[in-house]
Amino acid sequence: MQNSDRLPPRELPKRRSGRHRNPLSFDNWFGTPALIMAVPGTAEQAKDADGESIGARMADLVRAYRPEVTIRHGHTEGDEETLADALSVLDEGGERPLDGVVVPLVTAPHTAVSAAVERAVADSGADVRVTEGLGPHPMLAEVLHLRLAEAGSVRADRMRLISVVARNTTMADGVVVGGVGGEGAVGAAGVTAVLLAARLGVTVLPADLEDETALERVVGQLREGGSQRPVIAPSALGPELSWEHLEAVTERLDVRLGDPLGADSLLGKIAALRYAEILNSLGVEQPPTAEELPAPVGSRHRPDS
Repeated sequence: MQNSDRLPPRELPKRRSGRHRNPLSFDNWFGTPALIMAVPGTAEQAKDADGESIGARMADLVRAYRPEVTIRHGHTEGDEETLADALSVLDEGGERPLDGVVVPLVTAPHTAVSAAVERAVADSGADVRVTEGLGPHPMLAEVLHLRLAEAGSVRADRMRLISVVARNTTMADGVVVGGVGGEGAVGAAGVTAVLLAARLGVTVLPADLEDETALERVVGQLREGGSQRPVIAPSALGPELSWEHLEAVTERLDVRLGDPLGADSLLGKIAALRYAEILNSLGVEQPPTAEELPAPVGSRHRPDS
């Protein structure tokens, strides 16, 4: 029988760690360096079909995950809204270990964008860290799936293990995941292609969208495998694509061209994850020492008990 005059001991809050810890979390006391998104291309190239800035829309999407962080964007080319401008207005240090974190808005290693970001950071003299791009990442396959489904090229739900039979002549029976940015981009597109194939249940192959010969070869592989309605899915936000040239190539190859990824909430989540990874890599997830923990209270912990 419990004594009513004794209160149960207070349970101390526990920090979640390991594989189930929220990957977006980091210690609030650590401070919040600014998050700067490096948008490929010029401000004019980085406008979506509605004429809105992809960088500005991505900033709004990332802000939903990191509302306490100052978020800016700048373009790697041109004279308007440049990355150099975004870096030049960073607040210096204080209690923060960094002035900012730069997240390139590319879905794979991109040689030209990486070089432009390195130049802008060096010229600014700011104390910043540059993250990896948005890919490869499992959520990229989901975004590509959504874009293909919006165009009516694939089913919106997963095919899983059922027999794959196209419902009509608009459904794709083969997909090319197109990478942009060099050899590393094709490797990242290969990872996304495997994940997308598991979602769709059709053959998915990677290709370099900037190499016309390679793209023709991959499309030929799909046709040799029996594909009659292949579609190209660009694994890129859009500004880094030479769209007119790509449309001409796909028309010659007689294949459909899917829409670029554009600004998307899942891409915003990946950007927020990249930001958190930098902060966590600086050691902010170290467990507190015994001296830092508050003293336990309650009847079980009375000195005379």
